[in-house]
Amino acid sequence: MRNTLKILFLIVSLYGGTVFAQIPVEVFSGNEKATLDIMFFKFFNNKHNESSRFLFFNRNRLGIDYEMTSSEKLPQFGFTEAVSYNHPKLKGFAPVFVTQVFNSGIYPKAGVQFVRLKENFTLFSWLVSEIQNNPGIDYYLLFRYTPQISSSLKLFTQMETLNTFFTENSSFIFTQRFRIGLKIQKIQFGLGADLAEKEQNNFSLDSNSGLFLRYEF
Repeated sequence: MRNTLKILFLIVSLYGGTVFAQIPVEVFSGNEKATLDIMFFKFFNNKHNESSRFLFFNRNRLGIDYEMTSSEKLPQFGFTEAVSYNHPKLKGFAPVFVTQVFNSGIYPKAGVQFVRLKENFTLFSWLVSEIQNNPGIDYYLLFRYTPQISSSLKLFTQMETLNTFFTENSSFIFTQRFRIGLKIQKIQFGLGADLAEKEQNNFSLDSNSGLFLRYEF
C-alpha cells in the first residue's frame, strides 16, 4: 500500500505543475477497485506560439483492487503517450504513433487516428497495431458530450471502448467505461461503470461500478 500511495503522489505531482491548458484528474471508487485517471489532449505550439498540426494525447491510469495483498491483485498501471500529425486536408484523420507502458511491458504502436475536439463535444478514435511480429491490434473510441443545462450547470456524459485483438492466438480483450453526471465549472461528478471481457484460454467478465469525481487543473 505504501508503494501505491507513492505512485499516486508521483503522478499528481508530475502533472499538477504542468503548463498544459486543462488536465482532468478523475478518482473513481467502484465496488471492486479504485482508479486514478489522468487524460488530456494538447496541440504542440510552433515557433510563433500558435497551435501546430502535431497533437499530443496523454493517458495515465492506476487501478487498486480492494483485495490486494503483497503477492496477489497488485496495482495495475497504464501509461499511453501518442503524437499525431493533423493536416487540415485529412478532415480529422491523421497518422499516429503510440507508446504504451503497462505492468506487462512497453508496446510501441502505429496507425490511423480520427479526432473532433469542441468545447462541449469530443470524439477521439484510433486503429493501431503493435510494431512487432504477431502484433496486437487496438481499436479505441472516446466520446464525450457536455451540453448546457443552465448558466452554471452542464450534463457530463462519457463513453470509452477499447477492443484489443491478438493475431497470434485469436484471443481478445474488450473494455468499456461509462460516466454520467453533472459538470459545475471545473468539477464533474456522478455514476460510472467499467467493464472488461477477456478471452484468453477461457472467457472472463470483470465489472466495477461506483462513483466518480473529476477536477480540471
